Amino acid sequence: MLKPDPSMTVLIPGVLFRRDPVVEEVPLVFDSPHSGTKYPADFRYACPFELLRSAEDTHIDDLYGAAPEHGATLLGACFPRSYIDVNRDAADIDEALLDAKWPGPVNPGEKTRAGMGLVRRLAKPDLPVYDRKLSVAEMAERLRRYYEPYHTALQSACDRLRAKFGRVYLVNCHSMPARGNAMSSDGPDAVRADFVLGDRDGTTCEPGFTRFVADAIDGLGYTVAINDPYKGVEIVRRHGRPAEARHSLQIELNRRLYMDEATLEPNDHYADLERDLYRLLASIAGYVRARLERR
Repeated sequence: MLKPDPSMTVLIPGVLFRRDPVVEEVPLVFDSPHSGTKYPADFRYACPFELLRSAEDTHIDDLYGAAPEHGATLLGACFPRSYIDVNRDAADIDEALLDAKWPGPVNPGEKTRAGMGLVRRLAKPDLPVYDRKLSVAEMAERLRRYYEPYHTALQSACDRLRAKFGRVYLVNCHSMPARGNAMSSDGPDAVRADFVLGDRDGTTCEPGFTRFVADAIDGLGYTVAINDPYKGVEIVRRHGRPAEARHSLQIELNRRLYMDEATLEPNDHYADLERDLYRLLASIAGYVRARLERR
């Protein structure tokens, strides 16, 4: 969880926080939508808690916590993605979870079919999160209280910077298990790179931004893959419109770099990665400043 800091504003308790730049601002936003650890009292899950927690991007908000020191805005969710996932489309409804027909649009995608939609149906293959159906009212309340405020805050931050600077860059921050599994697109036991960058096959940001970040990571001594196995989902899709000078890139960090995947506790390499991410943040902020100077 993010360390307390005077620059942090809890916009909505239990829902989201924002940390503003503490040096000269640049049009750069980092968001951590899956690192929340505050489990709402009305969750009423039935699966083992430790399995539910494995869906978290634990510590990601803390690892990117220095973003404001480089002029960037940092936004993060406080609630867990297993409760409701802001990195899914609002219509990505799994009707198998509901006790009645959903009254709004329904457009389930690949993630929903795998049990990992807007609200998770499965904790792991063949293990449901719930032993009950969710009511339509319950689903609607999660959207209203958690999903919509997060997207409103993120859109507002990006819109303000786009209006002020004429462009904006959003880095969507995640973590990934060291290996694939039966629910992942790369399949069981696939060995993953240290970092995976996702720009939805070159559609969500200028190619130079993806290449710059990949080269910076390589320069720090890490392995990096692009769009394999993660291309980016709803947040980079929604905010990545390069023709409008809105650039969005997803970064996935391999969890073995910084924590014990079984206990979720930081490992002996946590401080090393934190130091290297500080350098990466500085490099990304430098790229954005240079792009502003070339206008």
